[in-house]
Amino acid sequence: MSTTPTRTEALHLLRARLDAVRPRRRDLRAMLRTPRGDVVAGVTVGVVALPLALAFGIASGLGATAGLVTAVVAGTVAALFGGSHVQVSGPTGAMTVVLVPIVAQHGAEGVAVVGLLAGLLLVAMGLVGAGRYVRFIPLPVIEGFTLGIAALIALQQVPAALGTTSAHEHVVVSAVGAVLDWFVAPDLAALALSAGVALVILLGSRLRPAVPVALLAVVAATVVTRLADLPVATIGALPSRLFSLGVPSVSWSELRVLVVPAAAVAALAALESLLSATVADAMSVSTRHDPDRELFGQGLANLASPLLGGIPATAAIARTAVNVRSGARSRLAAVVHSVVLLVVVLALAPVVGWIPLAALAGVLIATAVRMVEVSSLRALVRVSRSDAFVLALTFLATVVLDLATAVVLGIVTAGALALRQLANTTALREESLADVDVPRTLDDQDDQEDQEDQEDRDDHGVEERALLDERIVAYRLEGPLFFGGAHSALLELTEVSDVRVAILRMSHVTTLDATGAAVLADTVRSLESRGVTVLLSGVPARFVPRLAATGIHRHLTALNHVFEHTPDAIAHARRHVARDDHHAMDVRPAE
Repeated sequence: MSTTPTRTEALHLLRARLDAVRPRRRDLRAMLRTPRGDVVAGVTVGVVALPLALAFGIASGLGATAGLVTAVVAGTVAALFGGSHVQVSGPTGAMTVVLVPIVAQHGAEGVAVVGLLAGLLLVAMGLVGAGRYVRFIPLPVIEGFTLGIAALIALQQVPAALGTTSAHEHVVVSAVGAVLDWFVAPDLAALALSAGVALVILLGSRLRPAVPVALLAVVAATVVTRLADLPVATIGALPSRLFSLGVPSVSWSELRVLVVPAAAVAALAALESLLSATVADAMSVSTRHDPDRELFGQGLANLASPLLGGIPATAAIARTAVNVRSGARSRLAAVVHSVVLLVVVLALAPVVGWIPLAALAGVLIATAVRMVEVSSLRALVRVSRSDAFVLALTFLATVVLDLATAVVLGIVTAGALALRQLANTTALREESLADVDVPRTLDDQDDQEDQEDQEDRDDHGVEERALLDERIVAYRLEGPLFFGGAHSALLELTEVSDVRVAILRMSHVTTLDATGAAVLADTVRSLESRGVTVLLSGVPARFVPRLAATGIHRHLTALNHVFEHTPDAIAHARRHVARDDHHAMDVRPAE
């Protein structure tokens, strides 16, 4: 059989997906609509982003230049091709946490390969429409992950903040080693600079949020060190060529090893970018992001940045928030932010080289502190013990293990706890037959007792007592009947005794999986083997195929023991009990 139609369909699908994520003309028109406000916002964000780009580049282990290149290149590409109009992308603290062990093991070439692979994965995620699934990540996992990232960022800065050279693949070990080295040879100048910069940023951002406090603090620290001639480490001279075009070369064995960290980088970029876009939507009422296009744009940004000497990038929530608060309305603001960074670096490269590393460490420590939302954490902890446990587990795994393992572990744990809670909602209730309007009411109207008068209720009470005397009982199955709770929910049925007919009402079953159908079929067969006739009523049509697969639905249908409405099942049950020989051939175990 020819495969041409399949290839044609695949090409049409690919073309449709590319068309869905490509830039639009309306984006260009929006960039020209309010240029003044976007330029002002872009300049503001550029000023705020400069010390962060330098600090994140150094924190990654590849130097300040790598951070600047990432901010310029990824910031421009993601702005033009991404799914948010006001998002600002570049190097982030979370990404540097992932990159540190990669730099230690594989060097700059390994980081470039990881960035390219992550870019390809993000592009593929955008084309297959994976953006919509990120919203399924539980909030405790996100908050625990963010808290762990903040802790790692702060721990990464301990050596630079103390003026030591302690270095280890694991951040916690490196921080502890730096503290021990500092006690041997204390460096008060570096500690004072980092603590002063962090304190100024934290206080200034609270008192004057519109002022670029981080840049002013770094400038002040640089001036103090130059005038006082303090013996502190600085960034050093930046290269004359900011961009270095080149394709990394690695062996096939190295490439296979780098696939796993590349997947972690792609997952982190997707998560942080879509969360940032969601925050931007909440801050800017007039904009809504396209999650698939956002992944596609971030993928292109991560393909471009490593090729020009940068590092993997993602959207930055803090810079995006500054952009929106500064009046950004279109993608022009993020592009201007990149241009501002480029101009500042090219014009002031020697001055930038004077910035103390301890001052940039203070910037990142303040950034880590501001990442922690105490009110959100307190609210989650108070909601339930399960959420608190997932949050704490994700946090510890992020700090002790690695980011990818932490997210997977958090999601699996949250899913298991959610399934346990869902299983607890499955119930089997022996129902008062007085609540069933025998002549009129359907299954979906059983709860409307307010429409019945007192005389009807008395009649129903008499009817129920008569049915009980005839040994007829009705059970209502409620909630999800699935692998997590089917056995415990139906356990009571297997212990039914001194009953001639059992009516199982299924109109309130919300979910029925293969396990639930199998357990229900086994229960029916067990009851029939003990001489109890089982009648089903109100089976939702969507569950019939699952029951049919077990054979029990066909068996009961052949016996005329499946009913659409419970009143019909009750009437049949009474006829069954009234005549001892009624369905004599039917009361037998199902084969």
